[in-house]
Amino acid sequence: MTNQPGTKTQSLPLSFINLSKTVQEKAHKQSQPLVIVLLGPTASGKTALAIDLAEQLQLSLINVDSRQLYVGMDIGTAKPTIEQQQRIPHHLLNLRRPDQPITLHEFQAKALPIIDQAIQEQGMAFLVGGSGLYLKALTAGLCPPAVPPNPTLRNQLSMLGQPICHGLLKQADPCAGARIALADMTRTQRALEVLYATGRPMSDQQICIPPHWDVLELGLDPPDLKERIGIRTTNLYEAGLIDETKNLCQNYGPDLPLLQTIGYGEALKVIEGVISQTEAIQQTTRRTRQFAKRQRTWFRRQHHPHWLKSQDQLQEAMTLIKAGLGLELQAP
Repeated sequence: MTNQPGTKTQSLPLSFINLSKTVQEKAHKQSQPLVIVLLGPTASGKTALAIDLAEQLQLSLINVDSRQLYVGMDIGTAKPTIEQQQRIPHHLLNLRRPDQPITLHEFQAKALPIIDQAIQEQGMAFLVGGSGLYLKALTAGLCPPAVPPNPTLRNQLSMLGQPICHGLLKQADPCAGARIALADMTRTQRALEVLYATGRPMSDQQICIPPHWDVLELGLDPPDLKERIGIRTTNLYEAGLIDETKNLCQNYGPDLPLLQTIGYGEALKVIEGVISQTEAIQQTTRRTRQFAKRQRTWFRRQHHPHWLKSQDQLQEAMTLIKAGLGLELQAP
């Protein structure tokens, strides 16, 4: 989640700014609390809009990006900058070291109390991110298996190699095998880990208990996403992605599963002399566009967001939030 070059901070008409207090007051009076979700594929502009909205509504931001949960993975995950974090309080960033994986169940257990606290203190909670399964765990009450990580099994699976592991997953749990990308070592190993521990496919263990609050999903899916991804990828490398990858490699070793994820995997190949930085940018751009395509598919099948299409996305989002709270919109 980063700002794109040329992105301008949007501003609301004075009448909308004056209504932010009304929105807050109405939120505190709701019998069914409101949780706002801003979702969208990578590089769609979520961070910039989320910070503008949070400032208008005086809300903190709750991160739902699975890689931003880890310390030291800042540039490659487009984590909000220190300046952005100073503007608005952020939750669920930098929870653990990259060699201490967080399961979906653990993430949910950390996130739900923060959401409840935000509702109690602010009247609403505001989730932002592009990790679809993590979002669904919170907004739909998905109940993932409470299976702790098994380092020994994960080491054994790493020695087998990702192609073999993904093939095993497709045989044992075809639904999970079809959903999890061939190159996604982290989620492949987790699915096999759950299968090994419980004797049942993960896809058979996902039940939903709806949360006790209403959900308003706002979506970003800009038509120029392909170009935005290309620009952002170049910016990540210029900002020091290769140096960040070197630090991760030195601290946790080159076999760290998260070093095979988008951006870090290509940067690691540059460090090892396998490809050039130009080739790494090209490969990262291609992988990111493929990932964004999968995100779009997930969001359209698993979520029901109001897609923000106007030129003034901030004003459109505020209008939808007011409607979600049952407030009549006044003309500016």
